[in-house]
Amino acid sequence: MSELTVVGSIKKILPVESGTAKASGKEWQKQSFIVSNNDGYEGKEQIFCFEVFGEEKVGNLTKFQKEGDSVKVSFNIGTNEWKGKYFTSLSAWRIEKNDQSSSVPAEAVPVEEAGDLPF
Repeated sequence: MSELTVVGSIKKILPVESGTAKASGKEWQKQSFIVSNNDGYEGKEQIFCFEVFGEEKVGNLTKFQKEGDSVKVSFNIGTNEWKGKYFTSLSAWRIEKNDQSSSVPAEAVPVEEAGDLPF
């Protein structure tokens, strides 16, 4: 499968969820966050709800990211079945700052005119 990524800004970081696994008795934590961009049809806003799972990842989310940050999220899609119902999640495995200062806007790139060609 190809790498799945979304670029946008963090719209909201939701509260941490935690519990105990019934089978193993181990404690778990997860945190969801919302990323939005305007890549929808005709520039319409799209929103994505990603989650990070595990104490270390949950701690790093709020340590290195905040609402309003422009980010690039790499993620996997997973689906679980429970009692005949299916639940799909977007599991973030990398969250990077999207450094827009290094990108050059399209209108700033010089375009050569047909008469300016060197041949």
